[in-house]
Amino acid sequence: MGEAKRRKEAMGETYGQSPRILPWLPITKAQSEQFMKITTQGAWIGIALMVVGWLTIRFIGPALGWWTLVE
Repeated sequence: MGEAKRRKEAMGETYGQSPRILPWLPITKAQSEQFMKITTQGAWIGIALMVVGWLTIRFIGPALGWWTLVE
């Protein structure tokens, strides 16, 4: 009998499933990796939007004459 078969018999129903991060927390390691991927992508999108907003306020706004409303 091979090691995989022994492991499958020993683990029973949990064989092949992603393990949980903590036994009392119903989140698997695969779900946590997906969460990290989504939040990292969201952070980069937020940084890009912040740069676009800053460029708009800093350069495009004064070029259009909106700076006179601020003073």
